[in-house]
Amino acid sequence: IGAVSYVYIDVLQSHQVDRIDLWLGKIQDQDGKDYNRNRALAAVGSGKFSGVGYQEAILSSPKSKHVPESETDFIFSVFAEEWGFLGSFVLVVLFTILLVRIIIIAERQRDKFARVYANSVAMILFYHFFINIGMNIGIVPVIGIPLPFFSYGGSSMMSFLIMIFILLKLDSQR
Repeated sequence: IGAVSYVYIDVLQSHQVDRIDLWLGKIQDQDGKDYNRNRALAAVGSGKFSGVGYQEAILSSPKSKHVPESETDFIFSVFAEEWGFLGSFVLVVLFTILLVRIIIIAERQRDKFARVYANSVAMILFYHFFINIGMNIGIVPVIGIPLPFFSYGGSSMMSFLIMIFILLKLDSQR
């Protein structure tokens, strides 16, 4: 417990401690520090079962400014509002298929480096996927991780694509 409290008090910055405390329910959101997550939860919930339709989002639309950073960190709230539970479920299934396929590629590698690289790509994609969706639905603290292949921004898209291209090149050489 001593090491945990040391990291919690001495290593993390005050805004990081506040985010964790808000997520754990230790403090109440008096001055809007949890605003983004609350707005994203409202947008995800407004999608209901089948969504409101493509480009028909009201709460998560960038024009409404209801959900800050709706093009990047909270892109899943836009998707969930437009496509609802069904679309979100399909998205999770497609990402799961991608991750399973990458793990299958990893297990058939003869070279140790290629196997470790493929497993690392799977873990990076899983981490980004889980954290981004978790931020949007309130099960993890908000830390600003992009959703692979969805979030706006060229650098994250290029990074994910380059990782996949290198993996495919290593797999073609096995």
